[in-house]
Amino acid sequence: MSGENGEYQYLTVARRGATVTVTLNRAEFHNAFNARLIEELTGAFTALGAAAGAADGPRAIVLTGTGASFSAGADLHTMRQSLDLTPEENLADAERLAAMFEAIDRCPLPVVARINGSAFGGGVGLVAVCDLAIAAAGARFGFSEVKLGIAPAVIAPFVLRRIGEGQARALFLTGERFDAERAREIGLIHRVVPPDALDEAVDEQTALLLDSGPGAVAAAKDLLRQLRPSTPTPPAPRRPP
Repeated sequence: MSGENGEYQYLTVARRGATVTVTLNRAEFHNAFNARLIEELTGAFTALGAAAGAADGPRAIVLTGTGASFSAGADLHTMRQSLDLTPEENLADAERLAAMFEAIDRCPLPVVARINGSAFGGGVGLVAVCDLAIAAAGARFGFSEVKLGIAPAVIAPFVLRRIGEGQARALFLTGERFDAERAREIGLIHRVVPPDALDEAVDEQTALLLDSGPGAVAAAKDLLRQLRPSTPTPPAPRRPP
């Protein structure tokens, strides 16, 4: 991984001590995913995971966003463009998005979501693949895909592991927006704090992670993955006929 920001256009990647902060940097689009951001997130987490275990390597990652939102999920312009793609091209796009979530989910380093603002659609998927999630009070969440005429196919396996099928059924089907307290109650996030206490709360959690053995943390993450029930590869998002 090159430099503090390296080759990234829509991310900033900065290291402080043993902690690396990866920041989504498309504030004018509420940090929504486009093809380049998906590629950059996949590459950043792959590189950080490869550096794990090195003598001077990073030991924890914080994932956050710039501006008022954590992430609005898929870029609407990109979604409109997908209408003109072939089924094979749409499947390839879905596979690239799934690979991004897998890169974060399988990263051997612990990942803390610093949820500075609202997360919708694929943005909730980002929350679900982080090991710890801390949200500022006032952040809102929702699976907005159904409002756009598609199913949340790519993020579904990750979200189901986090909140269970019962909660997912209600939230996937209605697209209801919900607040940070409800997100904590259903297990999507772990803590809700006032906005001015967000950095302190994240620092507290990363300190706990850095106080643990890095090999043991990686082994614990791997153990949890092995204990998961098998989940089929998600299909591409589908629109109703």
